Amino acid sequence: MRYANIGGQAVIEGVMMRYKDLYAVAVRKEDGSVQVEHKSYEGLNSRFHTRRIPIVRGVLAFLDSLYLGIGTLTWSAELADDEEEEEQEKEKSRGAEIRDRVAIVFSLVLSVVIAVALFMLAPLGAAALITGHTDNQVLIAVVEGIVRLIIFFLYIYLISKMKDIERVFMYHGAEHKTINCIEHGLELTPENAEKCSRLHKRCGTSFLLYVMIISIIVFMFVRASTPVGRVVSRLVLIPLVAGLSYEFIQFAGRSNSKISDVLSRPGLAMQKLTTKEPDRDMLEVAIASIEAIYDWRGFQKEVFGGGQESSKDDD
Repeated sequence: MRYANIGGQAVIEGVMMRYKDLYAVAVRKEDGSVQVEHKSYEGLNSRFHTRRIPIVRGVLAFLDSLYLGIGTLTWSAELADDEEEEEQEKEKSRGAEIRDRVAIVFSLVLSVVIAVALFMLAPLGAAALITGHTDNQVLIAVVEGIVRLIIFFLYIYLISKMKDIERVFMYHGAEHKTINCIEHGLELTPENAEKCSRLHKRCGTSFLLYVMIISIIVFMFVRASTPVGRVVSRLVLIPLVAGLSYEFIQFAGRSNSKISDVLSRPGLAMQKLTTKEPDRDMLEVAIASIEAIYDWRGFQKEVFGGGQESSKDDD
């Protein structure tokens, strides 16, 4: 496998792919056609010239991913709404537009509050139950981390069972399969991508899992005598944990070593919940997104010299 420097995410009935400062979103419309939008986006690392600064580049890349992820998801959802409501009035009043924007902002803020409560405050509360029985900070950090991991596993498991999210996870699988197809030197076709693994070392699911794991190690070294101090310290250290997790994911994605393979297995196992096997129509959408911004033939010619590798499965 060779590193192709391309990544993406699933959206509503489609896939977003990003390469350097370009990104494209391809969505399957109700009439069966594929609509593709591609734009340029100068990432924070490019703006601040921080690509070579470890940790910092990971934090900024994570912020870029959040920004583009929310934007492309919103666009794909709006396109789906237009398809469903094409007979209805499409022009909205100024007041309705403002109300919609306020609702979107409120939803995002509420999501952040819920995420902080679930993954930060609840584990701290559980760890606080044992503080009256021990002052061992390492033990407290481990208990806190284990509770955080349990909540994360339950969250992923429950949403994986939602019918409405199943197609998004299928497009997630299509994203991985097409990238694996390129990185294993195969011609990018639905037939070849279908043979490839739906799991990938650089997946966002793996990133989130390693955020949970690395946070256990980092928080072992943090001393805070009050509950408020512990909450503040966790929030302040989130960028550090995210940056370290990004560095690990990048190392795993670029390396073919046995160590990388072993350390990547927990993340790959989690992806079995957040990805599903896509159909060929979904693979076509993912390919359309890639081809809008990425010269995969040029990459393969440079790296493989025109040859092809076998489609090694990451399962």
